[in-house]
Amino acid sequence: MPHGHSNAVPDQQVATPSLPMSVGAADSIGSAPGTPGAKYGYRFRQTDPGSDRFTFYDRDLSFYFRPAPDALRFQIENKQNKSVWIDWDRSNMMSPDGNSSKPAHATTRYRERFNAQAPVEIRGLERYSDYLLPMDYLLDPGGSDEQLHRPLFPEDDTAPNYNGRDFGVDLAMRVDNQPRTYSFRFRVVSVLPR
Repeated sequence: MPHGHSNAVPDQQVATPSLPMSVGAADSIGSAPGTPGAKYGYRFRQTDPGSDRFTFYDRDLSFYFRPAPDALRFQIENKQNKSVWIDWDRSNMMSPDGNSSKPAHATTRYRERFNAQAPVEIRGLERYSDYLLPMDYLLDPGGSDEQLHRPLFPEDDTAPNYNGRDFGVDLAMRVDNQPRTYSFRFRVVSVLPR
């Protein structure tokens, strides 16, 4: 091979869609949720049931939430010594635009969006962690098996329009073989430039 030449493939430009997208929703333990380098950051509040720590518990279950621009992360701890179930098909997600749909979670794929979702078992004294977004936010990933979706909140110049918006989830559970719905609501309390 002559000197000065390489086998490197020249850079190719890839068309980027005009719609912001996320692949999955990796958890973050950072103090400020959101994408590093984003133009805007969000602050959230749990309004119903009110909690300054994004928590709720009763004698059976303990809930912890972490709202973020890409999805609503959560953890449920089963405080009983017997299994409880999340019934995804009876659960409901309210998006920041006020629409309601079934929730999608980590294992939901675009091709399955019209199918029944299997309930999730949380065994006695165990924890379950996942994230939620409206089923309507799933995008067609083409031939990929990745979960491609719109973020729950944009982090671009449209972000200030979401200040004061409410969103939430009604989680249908089966506890002691009885149906029980836990409703949680959140509000964007500020959208600030970073």
